[in-house]
Amino acid sequence: MNMMTDIPISRLRAFLAAQSLDGMIVPRADVYQSEVTAPHDDCLAFLTGFTGSAGMALVLPQEALLFVDGRYKVQARQQVDAALFALHHLHDEPPEMWLRANGRSGWRIGADPLRLTLAQYDRLSAACSLVGAELVPLQSDPFDIIWPDRPPPPLGPVRGMPAAKAGATSAEKRDRIAATLRGDDADLLVETQPDNIAWLLNVRGSDVPMNPVPQSFLILHADGRCEWFVDSRKLGNRIGALDLGDVVLTGPESFASRLGEAVQGRRVLADPDFAPAALRAWVDRGGGTLVPASDPITLAKAIKTPAELAGFREAHLADGVALTSFLAWLTAEVPRREAAGHPVTELEAEARLHAFRAAQPGFLEDSFRTISAAGANAAMCHYAATTASDAVIVTGRPYLVDSGGQYATGTTDVTRTVMFGVPDRQMKDACTAVLKGFLSLLTARFPVDTKGHQLDAFARRALWDIGLDYDHGTGHGVGHNLLIHEYPFRFAKTANPFGLRPGAIMTIEPGFYAEGAFGIRIENQVEVVADPEAPGFCRFVSLTLAPIDLTMVHRDALTAAETAKLDAYHAEVRRKLAPLVDDATRDYLARVCPG
Repeated sequence: MNMMTDIPISRLRAFLAAQSLDGMIVPRADVYQSEVTAPHDDCLAFLTGFTGSAGMALVLPQEALLFVDGRYKVQARQQVDAALFALHHLHDEPPEMWLRANGRSGWRIGADPLRLTLAQYDRLSAACSLVGAELVPLQSDPFDIIWPDRPPPPLGPVRGMPAAKAGATSAEKRDRIAATLRGDDADLLVETQPDNIAWLLNVRGSDVPMNPVPQSFLILHADGRCEWFVDSRKLGNRIGALDLGDVVLTGPESFASRLGEAVQGRRVLADPDFAPAALRAWVDRGGGTLVPASDPITLAKAIKTPAELAGFREAHLADGVALTSFLAWLTAEVPRREAAGHPVTELEAEARLHAFRAAQPGFLEDSFRTISAAGANAAMCHYAATTASDAVIVTGRPYLVDSGGQYATGTTDVTRTVMFGVPDRQMKDACTAVLKGFLSLLTARFPVDTKGHQLDAFARRALWDIGLDYDHGTGHGVGHNLLIHEYPFRFAKTANPFGLRPGAIMTIEPGFYAEGAFGIRIENQVEVVADPEAPGFCRFVSLTLAPIDLTMVHRDALTAAETAKLDAYHAEVRRKLAPLVDDATRDYLARVCPG
């Protein structure tokens, strides 16, 4: 626990007093609404000590609240000083609900309109209004004042994504989206999501490790004209090698003023769930009309081209070799090293897995920080091992590893939970239910355009049957050498308006977490395909190639169909990987994937 968090919060309260504000909302996101931010934008972590990817703080003169989702409740309790911040659930009791119940008439609550989406800002503003309070848009970033050694904004180099791997040129994509704008009676699209910009322009960036997108803004006109607001230092002398054609390049500092010129008398489409709230004021001042609607790039990007799908399959073959080689190494080393008195640790395992991936063709970097979690650490869904927490991997406790790679042809995300000793009854009951839920969703047949929330219960039913559940979504979309969490598709309890279609790439990842004891998760990445046996319906096809450990499973609790599905999957894993791995890994495959 970092007990110095009282200094940042004291500085923020001094700023609020000087601005005659009664409080301030501090979100996790940056001005691009990124899930993973650059050090420059880790304001919530600087203020609270909490490093998770989803959260929001409300700081008042005499109290402060931190809102996190279910993935991070254990982590937040460990990282945040409870004497300074009261913890609340981000979704069950969000800040706007707390303000409606506890806000006071006359309060002036500050908020940076660049770091809140239009939808977030409106919800918070409405909550304030109900109690006679006011949400006040800040004119400057207070963290520039209270954070004396704030890191500078990133300047990661930009590289191209070849059209052959993307499946379309940037010009073809821009023409396609421009036609959608015309069909929606919009004159231009304001794009602030870096992954959407990267997809549209066939570029990739390096501003944030493991998130290969360039931080920038973009305006696309309905006639196909495109203006990209990016720091030229990120492009260097590589501009000629990029697929930019007639794209107009301008610095990001000109974005607001240029937008004010471009919107005059025009209808401006922006996604209220992602565009910053500041956009509304810029459009209003420029004499434009804001059209809140789903971003057409987001959905177009989520349905992969045949070239992208082929790339995903190629990436998963390499990733399967890496992960299975790691699992074979781990299976041999954990009992041997434990008996020798110097057991394998979480950080050592993480480094070894990275080395296996780095040896694969096309590997660029990890797709997110590996969750290498032994025993009770696995009860934290997004745990990250440190030198202080680095637990040993031993035969008496499960080990969970959630990891992935960024490859030149795709992005991977996979979780396996393994056990090297004898599990207890609670572990076996939970793991069996997780596996049955995993198989239930993996084998589901569903109509085209079925929503993710309509399928989510498939993965939870077996856990619900024994009175258990998990407090996170069941799966998410994955970008093509882009972000590991890609919108708009999701499996979760909360409603999602976007229907699944062939060409979508998803994860299926149910789990169970016994705080202070263990955690279990099984995750495969899957492709949504048209079901050849049922026109108008879809199925999932696994992309992930890695054995699923059955040590903690009540095998007699599996149905004949579930056993057959597992056997067929393991036969495919062995058939595809055995020719590509070393002798030790091939022997491991023969043991865990018989037949």
